[in-house]
Amino acid sequence: MCVAPANASDLPITLTISIGAIGYGYWGPNVVRNLAELPDCRLSTACDLDADRLKQLKRRYPDISTTTSVDEVLQDRSIQAIYLATPVSTHFELASRALEAGKHVLVEKPLASSAEQAERLCELAEKTGQVLMVGHTFVYSPPVVRIKEVLTAGTVGDLHYLDCARVNLGLFQKDVSVLWDLIPHDLSILLYWLGRAPVLVSAHGRSLLGDRLEDVAFVNLEFADGVLAQLHVSWLAPVKLRRMTIVGSKLMVLYDDVEPVEKVKLFDRGVDKVHNPETFGEFQLTYRTGDITSPKIDATEPLLLECQDFLECIRTGRKPRSDGRFGLAIVRVIEAAERSMRNRGTAQEVAA
Repeated sequence: MCVAPANASDLPITLTISIGAIGYGYWGPNVVRNLAELPDCRLSTACDLDADRLKQLKRRYPDISTTTSVDEVLQDRSIQAIYLATPVSTHFELASRALEAGKHVLVEKPLASSAEQAERLCELAEKTGQVLMVGHTFVYSPPVVRIKEVLTAGTVGDLHYLDCARVNLGLFQKDVSVLWDLIPHDLSILLYWLGRAPVLVSAHGRSLLGDRLEDVAFVNLEFADGVLAQLHVSWLAPVKLRRMTIVGSKLMVLYDDVEPVEKVKLFDRGVDKVHNPETFGEFQLTYRTGDITSPKIDATEPLLLECQDFLECIRTGRKPRSDGRFGLAIVRVIEAAERSMRNRGTAQEVAA
């Protein structure tokens, strides 16, 4: 039975929103901790198939109800919103059922296992009037937001290319490849920074441990304005890297998420063309090496900011920063990368 959603514009700004959390595995404890700390949110119920996990949750949060039944959560009329932190293969079914039950939904990345499923979820949310948000937490990360501000201000100049590395030893996933597990992080950051999706994708990947799921991948993106981006993801690396480099005509930017303090550095470095009239229009290259600055970055946890945005969008009807359509665009890029890998790296167009 579908419960008619409330009109978001009629909801008072201070309304306490009741949420049910489904999934208490790897990411679930972080979700529960943040939701439990928000003042205008009541985490009423937590659901997981593992009863032992729920016992651990109950010892720490005795006031939160627990259940192993998803149906019990979705049929509870007092619950207005659902946070899904379950395996990717379950996202479409559970998010669909939650939306049909009149619940707002925040689902962990990626939105669904295919672009077709992701688009159907977007259409369902638009039809029912519910908020559909995807847990691309990095677009709420203060360092990422700070770089977005730098790019918007034009300080970097014309963008030339971006280089991204997200590698470590593990954690190997049983149900998804490294593309579906790690690429969404950097893709979400790139799409947030640039405000658009790439038009062409080429990729190479391999399962070095002999499984059918790739554990290392190299992905090249081309945007309509000629900007290039390269992404390297792997579960087989000796060190943990979370590094992104932006090269512009005026500044270069380094974002190192592993760095404990100076996560963002701005480099006044580059190469300028200097024309020499004495050589009939030929030019020389002049290297520019200036200051390196590191702006002060807020230390607020990104997941907390993401949850706050979800609640605020429910109250006001505003579109989330990482709404369903944003999540759909990322799934489309991943699918194009998979097609490219199956075709020996041939560039593939990204569906609009």
